Amino acid sequence: MELSFFDQFMSPVLFGIPLMALALLLPWVLFPSPASRWLTNRLLTLQGWTINRFVYQLLSPINQGGHKWALILTALMMFLISLNMLGLLPYTYTPTTQLSLNLGLAVPFWLATVIIGLRNQPKAAMAHLLPEGTPVPLIPILIIIETISLFIRPLALGVRLTANLTAGHLLIQLIATAAYVLLSVMPTVAILTTIVLYLLTILEVAVAMIQAYVFVLLLSLYLQENV
Repeated sequence: MELSFFDQFMSPVLFGIPLMALALLLPWVLFPSPASRWLTNRLLTLQGWTINRFVYQLLSPINQGGHKWALILTALMMFLISLNMLGLLPYTYTPTTQLSLNLGLAVPFWLATVIIGLRNQPKAAMAHLLPEGTPVPLIPILIIIETISLFIRPLALGVRLTANLTAGHLLIQLIATAAYVLLSVMPTVAILTTIVLYLLTILEVAVAMIQAYVFVLLLSLYLQENV
């Protein structure tokens, strides 16, 4: 049976059991456990400093009511970073290349921000559907457009994360396959291709972290509109 490059994005199955649950639980095992000492190790110190800076940058523009989301947004970003980085290891699987998983994360969080806005400030939430100073003939059209843009937000969140990770992983596999094929034919070109592969892997590590940050940042912007 001929294999496809896109087979790596299929959910792996062992004895008929999907391994999606195992891939989702693995990142929590990799996190270091906190210690009771005043001075912890360097890894925990770096992790704590990074999380503090992230929370400060993320929640500083948001009103006081949105600061209750600090814990869940921070946990979501750490979880997404771990899942994105997991796929860069050999013989592993990236759950965030599945659109179903990304939409399963994006839709509930987006819906929670919308419900909070409708509950706490319904007039301001509905005012986002019609920009101020709109001519009367354009009011129905703009309301329809703004409503569509509101409901397309979770889809954009999920598709953005899926597309970026899928494209990067697929490009890495294509370049790795080219380097392997060229090794016996043109060794010099194969070495150059391998160097490009290493550089692309470093870039993919940055993309995995940036896309997790962008996912949470956009959620915080949606939250900022509704608190």
